[in-house]
Amino acid sequence: MDTFQIFTEYFLIRILINTISMIVLIRVVYYNIYEKRDYYFTFFLLNFIIFLLAYMLEKTKAFNSMGSAFGLLAAFSLLRFRTETITTKDMTYLFIIMTIGLINSIMKGSYMEIIALNLLIIVVVFVIDGNRIIKNEKTKLVEYNSLDNMQPENHHLLIADLKQKTGLDIKKILIEEIDFTKARLMIRVYFY
Repeated sequence: MDTFQIFTEYFLIRILINTISMIVLIRVVYYNIYEKRDYYFTFFLLNFIIFLLAYMLEKTKAFNSMGSAFGLLAAFSLLRFRTETITTKDMTYLFIIMTIGLINSIMKGSYMEIIALNLLIIVVVFVIDGNRIIKNEKTKLVEYNSLDNMQPENHHLLIADLKQKTGLDIKKILIEEIDFTKARLMIRVYFY
C-alpha cells in the first residue's frame, strides 16, 4: 500500500491561501454587503470539507481530471437546504465557496497563480455584488398605521414620511394591502 504524507508544506500553504480567501470573501465582502452571519458556519465548513475531500482524492489519485472535480462540485451543488429558505444570492455564494475550495485544493500551478485566481474571484464578486456596478435594490414590507397620503397623487408625501421614520433611502413604494378597519397600509418599500 502506498502511503503519503498529508501535512506537507504544499498542503499547509494551500489551506492558508484557502482560509485567507474565505475570511476575505465571507467576512469582508459578504458581511459588509448583507450584514448577516446566518451562513458563516455553513460557508466556512462547506469550503473546508470540499477542500479536504478534493485534496485527499487528488493525493490518492482518485481525481484523474478536472471533469472529476466538476462532477464533485455538481454533486455538492445538488444539496438543497430544504429546512430553510435560502436566497439565490446565498446559493451563489455557496457555489463560489465550493469552487474556491476545489481550486485551492487541486489546481495545478504556482502559489501566485492560485492567489491571483482567488483574488480575481473575490474582486469580481465585490464589484458585482457590492453596489459598484449595479445598485442592489432592496425591498422591505412595512406596516404603516395611517391611511393618510395613500392616494397616488400624495405618494411623494408618503415616501418622505417613510424616509423620515425608517431612515432608508426609499426610491419607490408599492401599497400591497389596505386595511380600512385598522386604518393601516402594508407598503413594500424599494431602497438602496
